[in-house]
Amino acid sequence: MATDPATIDFFCDQMAGAGVFARKMFGEYAIYCDGKVVALVCDNQLFLKPTAGARALIADPQEAPPYPGAKPHFRIDAELDDADLLARLVRAVAGDLPVPKPKPARKPKG
Repeated sequence: MATDPATIDFFCDQMAGAGVFARKMFGEYAIYCDGKVVALVCDNQLFLKPTAGARALIADPQEAPPYPGAKPHFRIDAELDDADLLARLVRAVAGDLPVPKPKPARKPKG
């Protein structure tokens, strides 16, 4: 089941304090903060990358893979109702992740 666009809008609204945006990828969505993928949304569920900073903010994180074969992420459920906590979680994950490597310039076609 693909994620409903209204679900993405809700998640991004709840994380607005962290300055996030979503991009459709492989039929589902990735959530970005500071140019880094901090979460995935698959089947209308939010999965946050597991980092030490996020673990410190969630008392007992529930872990599950966002899709078959993926590494476990923190599945966010109860925290969805607390926009401030969700924004802090996203900023903590973004702060823990390395800066993405610059992409090489594309060669012109022709």
